[in-house]
Amino acid sequence: MSSGSSSSPPSFPVGTPEHFRWLQGIVKAVLVLNLLDALFTLLWVRSGLAREANPLIDQLVNENAVGFVLFKVGVVGLGSWLLWRRRQRPIAVIAIVAAFLVYYLVLLYHLQYASGLVRQLLGIG
Repeated sequence: MSSGSSSSPPSFPVGTPEHFRWLQGIVKAVLVLNLLDALFTLLWVRSGLAREANPLIDQLVNENAVGFVLFKVGVVGLGSWLLWRRRQRPIAVIAIVAAFLVYYLVLLYHLQYASGLVRQLLGIG
């Protein structure tokens, strides 16, 4: 054991250009998933099959479809932009991945709901 050399654990590069390309793809996916959520929400609410779960924008989705989509896209877009600007911080990366997971699960819920409707229409389920 030598007293002159310190044995530190190996460091791995964090925030490489490749990491940020992946993260940028995740941010883009969040924006697309958010738009799909807005469109599915309009479809279900306007056809009388569901209600908007968020009471803050329930009235907007019922009275102004374009305003609802613009508001939803704008808020999530702004949040994504702010997180992207702070992408060097671990908490921002965690928040981006969490947003992706939430919107991915919401999309799966919409698809499950649509699948159930199709099965009903076809008399399968």
